[in-house]
Amino acid sequence: MRGIRIGSAFGIPIRLDLTFLLVLPLFAWLIGSDVANLTVVINDLFGTAIDGEVLTTGSMQWILGSAAAIGLFAGVLLHEFGHSLVAMRYGYEIESITLWLFGGVARFKEIPEDWKQEFAIAVAGPLVSVAIGVVSYVGFLALPESQGPALFVFGYLALMNVSLAIFNMLPGFPMDGGRVLRALLARTRPHAKATQMAAEVGKVFAFLLGIFGLFFNLFLVALAFFIYMGASGEAQQTVLKATFQDVVVRDIMTGSEDLDVVEEQTSVAELLERMFVERHTGYPVLRNGNLVGMVTLDDARSIREVERDAYRVDDIMSDELATIDPDADAMDAIALMQERGVGRLPVVDEQGDLVGLVSRSDLVTAFNIIRSRGSLDATPLNEASLAQLR
Repeated sequence: MRGIRIGSAFGIPIRLDLTFLLVLPLFAWLIGSDVANLTVVINDLFGTAIDGEVLTTGSMQWILGSAAAIGLFAGVLLHEFGHSLVAMRYGYEIESITLWLFGGVARFKEIPEDWKQEFAIAVAGPLVSVAIGVVSYVGFLALPESQGPALFVFGYLALMNVSLAIFNMLPGFPMDGGRVLRALLARTRPHAKATQMAAEVGKVFAFLLGIFGLFFNLFLVALAFFIYMGASGEAQQTVLKATFQDVVVRDIMTGSEDLDVVEEQTSVAELLERMFVERHTGYPVLRNGNLVGMVTLDDARSIREVERDAYRVDDIMSDELATIDPDADAMDAIALMQERGVGRLPVVDEQGDLVGLVSRSDLVTAFNIIRSRGSLDATPLNEASLAQLR
């Protein structure tokens, strides 16, 4: 979820995901087409007598729908700034805030593990939404009833911001309420165990929300799916981090003494034969004993069969290398693999010498062995699920 950068505030980049560019006009249309019914709700709730017929004359309902939708997403943006500014106060770095299909997401470079900090960060967003609702209600009260369009927008924003705050506090991890639940569970439990428990509650909530959505609103079914996937993904990521705590690349890499390498002048045909015999799909490429690239099965496949004797490894290898230090954390290796979209990393020491190779297979094997010795319950990891983690 990278999105289009539209600016920044407090040093935090603000981005719009492509789905937001679709959902904003959709929300404007949905609100505009329901202005009459929403006016009745606002009148009943706040004891006013806004004339719904005036609000649906000509293009007024679509103007109101657009204004209300923009105001709603502005509130979502402020909600995310609530989380982010409190997190920054505790010293956490925020990569970006992105508006997308289901609202907003603040991307943290590091997830808080202190339960008090996570609690404060989690509740900050809903508190901002409540504050926006209160301010909108004060504006609503300050306006005369002759200002029907403005009353509608303020009344709608007051109602929706408070409603969103309440919905966000439901225990659907990784929603705000789910993070509050994890923080409370982490008071007396390890962070990873608390995450697993909160994630299970979140999955149950997502299932119930999906069932409810099947009967009343299909949008809720999609939301339930993303809550379920988010709970599963973050739980796995947290367990992964706990498992690899204090584990460095040197502990799990294939060392240089056991490492299979290939020279740059090797033909592609010979390379494929070695891959078949040795059951490897990627090799470091050496020139006079120095690392100069990486070559993979996909690189070899790009050459037609009749030309494989003529092409050499240095014709197809990648020389834009992502390398890692042997004393780097295992989690750093996972993050770098995900960032660069590779399945293996050459391990290079401070002198620039190749000292080993770490692959997804090494990480998966280490994870499953370490987990079998510990107390954490977790689904066994495989390369496919490791590659999907973010």
